[in-house]
Amino acid sequence: MQKVTRNYTIATIVVLTIALIFFTWQNFYVREFLSLAAAFIRTSSDKVQSVGGQTNILIMGKAGKEHAGGDLTDTMILASLSLTSPKLTFVSIPRDLWIPEIRAKINSAYYYGGTSLAKESAAKVAGAPVQYSVVIDFSGFKDVVDVLGGVKINIENSFTDNLYPIAGRENDTCGGDRTYKCRYETVTFSSGEQLMDGTTALKFVRSRHAEGPEGTDTAREARQQKVIAAIKNKLLSPATFLNPKKDFELLSLARNLVQTDINGTEGAVLARKVLAARGSVRQLLIPQELLFNPPATKAYDNLYVFIPRLGNGRWSEVNKWFASILN
Repeated sequence: MQKVTRNYTIATIVVLTIALIFFTWQNFYVREFLSLAAAFIRTSSDKVQSVGGQTNILIMGKAGKEHAGGDLTDTMILASLSLTSPKLTFVSIPRDLWIPEIRAKINSAYYYGGTSLAKESAAKVAGAPVQYSVVIDFSGFKDVVDVLGGVKINIENSFTDNLYPIAGRENDTCGGDRTYKCRYETVTFSSGEQLMDGTTALKFVRSRHAEGPEGTDTAREARQQKVIAAIKNKLLSPATFLNPKKDFELLSLARNLVQTDINGTEGAVLARKVLAARGSVRQLLIPQELLFNPPATKAYDNLYVFIPRLGNGRWSEVNKWFASILN
């Protein structure tokens, strides 16, 4: 597994993901303050890995060791930052995309080969190299939201999930109940603005068995982006970053929750570029019409998967879509 270093800083970085914000936080407050401040102001963009003036960062969220499949990255977002113009684009990558080279879903790539294999798999989908990665452990996600005092989320569609898994009961025999009802709880969300604590926000982003449109991966990805944006707004509010007590609580969480292969100088340059792009941020989903859900057969280990519309492993059409939005 590729070696992953932990580095975090913050001051004025504006980014729509907790991972990148936490990365900048630690370095700014704790390590090499003067050199990193200088790098933020003066360092050339050529110190950052890129192709054609574009730097791609794969952001992954995993459930953590306390959960079954804790190293499966059910949240995958490609952040593409332009080094030549102020533009930042986030594209959610469906966890059920089938990657023939590893004969598994893309959310298994990190489990099988760490960040190196995950970046390689995402690069095949995007048709562009992925220079960096960030991994966030969602086991502490709710603690982050709680330290922030909760986040306000505008829920567009009401939904109910009767099969939300209860942590720690994955192997409960439920006293012989063959439906294993004791392993699940029912969660319900009503439309409208809601202030969510950490536990509620985690259920909102992880729910995947609702009836109707909110039970799709596309809806789940959209909910994840909503919560990430809400956390970003809270992190960058004066009430948070000018509050030393909250700063140190968040820093302590970040040390355990976030891993990245971005070094301090690279992080400072990327932070400057992200700040410049704060007025031009897009959040996108891969168009559903470019993907196909084939029957669950042995070819896909009898799993629910998505493949390119053109056929298994034939990403050219999806690659063209990425090129049209990133270039």
